[in-house]
Amino acid sequence: MPGESVLYDVADNGVATITLNEPDTRNALSAEVLGGLTAAFQSAREDERVRCVVLASSHEKVFSSGANLGGFAGDVPLVHKHFGSDLFVGLFRLIGSLGKPTICAARGHVLAGALGIALACDLVVASEQAAFGTPEINVGAFPFMIMALIYRNVPRKKVNEMLLLGERLDAREALAAGIVNRVVPLAEFDAFVGDWAEKLASKSPLVMRLGKEAMRRQMDMPLDDALDYLRAQLSLTLSTQDIVEGVTAFFEKRPPQWKGR
Repeated sequence: MPGESVLYDVADNGVATITLNEPDTRNALSAEVLGGLTAAFQSAREDERVRCVVLASSHEKVFSSGANLGGFAGDVPLVHKHFGSDLFVGLFRLIGSLGKPTICAARGHVLAGALGIALACDLVVASEQAAFGTPEINVGAFPFMIMALIYRNVPRKKVNEMLLLGERLDAREALAAGIVNRVVPLAEFDAFVGDWAEKLASKSPLVMRLGKEAMRRQMDMPLDDALDYLRAQLSLTLSTQDIVEGVTAFFEKRPPQWKGR
């Protein structure tokens, strides 16, 4: 289970909140924090009560400053550093295959490896004070671990600019680049994230799982393969009780009662 560095809570409405909680390090992504995040997302995946996950930070101005730079220069064997980077790979894969919708609540700055974690989430909501960037080049490193996620979310030339110059984008620039979905005034931030999370949690968990898996798998398929795969997924969805309930509730003008079957 997550420890003090990563908090985990599930509300009655089915929204799980995972909170980065090392403000003294600006939520640097140490092995402990990455392990806590992995444990928290695993708990959310396995808990049938959870229908949406919000990833947040207890720091008022920083979501996360990225990887712990001390580990790069630390006097430890290279193979240990190599295995340490696997924590990022495992976390990205876990979030992508979670089967439940995820929101990154970026109240503050999202930098370096943390940008990869944010982009692994389905939706990113930023406050007006947030900034986003890949500053690794400025300290003689490079954002290899998050490169695949950035190029799958942001136009190529903009990514090139971010990676090579190492400069930050403010929240509005990040919105224009496709990094975030919405930019919200700080005073309205928590309420907006809560509203989106509650809306996501109200959907059919079964159809949400099928839909999210299709979103992930079709992305890199050739067009003809994607069309065949998606047609099969539609037929699978048509076999569920939830699609019948959803359509029936629509015509009867009432909230649907999902069966998860």
